[in-house]
Amino acid sequence: MPGKLTVVATPIGNLGDLSPRARTALAEADLIACEDTRHTGRMLARLGIETRLISLHEHNERQRVPYLVERLQEGLQVALVSDAGTPLLSDPGFVLVRAAAAEAIPVEPVPGASAILAALVASALPPYPFTFLGFPPPRKGKRQKFFDRFADLRHTLVFFESPHRIVASLEDAVGALGDRPAAVGRELTKLHEEILRGRLSEIHADLLNRSSIKGEFTVVVGSASEDREK
Repeated sequence: MPGKLTVVATPIGNLGDLSPRARTALAEADLIACEDTRHTGRMLARLGIETRLISLHEHNERQRVPYLVERLQEGLQVALVSDAGTPLLSDPGFVLVRAAAAEAIPVEPVPGASAILAALVASALPPYPFTFLGFPPPRKGKRQKFFDRFADLRHTLVFFESPHRIVASLEDAVGALGDRPAAVGRELTKLHEEILRGRLSEIHADLLNRSSIKGEFTVVVGSASEDREK
């Protein structure tokens, strides 16, 4: 009998958000595939879990998948986690899940924390329909074209951004999407959590005037239809 691949959501900042079911899945797994073994190892140490770790990140996922599928076919229980939040969403794991499903290996999701949903529900913008865009391209020209693709979509838009590019991304978003209502979540669930709401230009100006910008950002932008109704 084949084993099982368990896709486990982990906290995005607050360890208290790890569900009892997720903790059990990690403790009972024979092997945990994770982005950074050091990062996940620290979390497991705090939980008293000693399951073996193997790295699975964007640079080695395709090479690792055959090995992991073989272990699953041998009957092992493999848990898949990312550094934070729900795997596959701008994180590795899709190639492994697809390969496991193709071999009729059971894939079990263990839901939990997601920066996408956390930012969406705190944004005060319509929660559905929404479209998750992932990370915009790092280069300005490609980033502008990226936002242009979604300019006419009548959905709330959600995307991730790093502290080093958040100001530039917001500027390009204004240029491509217009000055729409938006919200930006910074350091969600962490000690210095912050939710900024206003027009894209207002949030851009706020961040531009700060002496330093730290933390991870999740941006929520109102839909084209909502902006036209104002």
